[in-house]
Amino acid sequence: MLVKVEACGVCHSDLHIHEGYFDLGNGRKLELGKLGVKLPHTLGHEIVGEVVAVGPDAKGAKVGDKRLVHPWVGCGTCEFCQRGEELLCHAMKSIGARTDGGYADHVMVPHPRYLIDYTGVPADLACTYTCSGVTAFSALKKLRDLSERDLVVIIGAGGVGLNAVMLAKAVLRCPVVVADTDLKKREAALNAGASAAFDNADPGSIAKLKEMTSSGVGAGGAIDFVGAPATAQFGVDTLRKGGTLVVVGLFGGAASFPLPLVPQRVLTVRGSYVGDLNDITELMALVKSGKVPPIPVKARPLAEINQVLDDLRAGKVLGRVVVKP
Repeated sequence: MLVKVEACGVCHSDLHIHEGYFDLGNGRKLELGKLGVKLPHTLGHEIVGEVVAVGPDAKGAKVGDKRLVHPWVGCGTCEFCQRGEELLCHAMKSIGARTDGGYADHVMVPHPRYLIDYTGVPADLACTYTCSGVTAFSALKKLRDLSERDLVVIIGAGGVGLNAVMLAKAVLRCPVVVADTDLKKREAALNAGASAAFDNADPGSIAKLKEMTSSGVGAGGAIDFVGAPATAQFGVDTLRKGGTLVVVGLFGGAASFPLPLVPQRVLTVRGSYVGDLNDITELMALVKSGKVPPIPVKARPLAEINQVLDDLRAGKVLGRVVVKP
């Protein structure tokens, strides 16, 4: 199927793809060329647009459909893909990350199941849910069993972290607090519904945060939307015994935890990568029901994409930017 792009969100992951590697720490790099990405390559994976052509096997899709594009596409043939667990595929063909994406006039979509209805949601906002939104949603779901007496720490209030704050009340039973070194982002998180906001560069912030928790023992969960050594350590340090750190961000580097403390404190450290078709379907139902407040979105012309990426790299973006052909 051929989709005419109406808007495409700009994601922090695009910076890593643009640079050609992920920083694994200690001088090591995961080069995207080794994952099958070849130049020239078109970035952009938060896509919304109109179906303008369909093939003979595109059952259920028709020309004129206005749809989100779910970009997290597996190979389609391995055992994981066959049982609907495409995120576990070892040969991902994700749109914009492994195959050509939405920083363009048109994009190819391999199957109608990746087209998601967004009726009632503004297109510029809707496209952000295919990565920023579903990534935050999937991470929050991993902590949804925490009780109302617990606390979740959201580390990083950029586009994905701010989405998590706005989604938290619809997913979690407990309140969330935010940690970010940027004052404007902390203020945005408070306005979005966070119970408190801390500067994680402040040495006293962990003690202040723990004072908010039951008996002062620490949070039940922390979600690191940055993924740097310092933020991962901050997340571990905020947890109570039995707590869970969910690592989402791809900033890079290597974390170092004292291993005896992991079993002694009964800690869980787990990763969370974007979301699957079930997640995006569930999320869009929540969004269309009006239970999720909208993240701030600013539209800019596609011709400005290089400047947008520079602004994102410099930390100048609050909320989300979408580019439009």
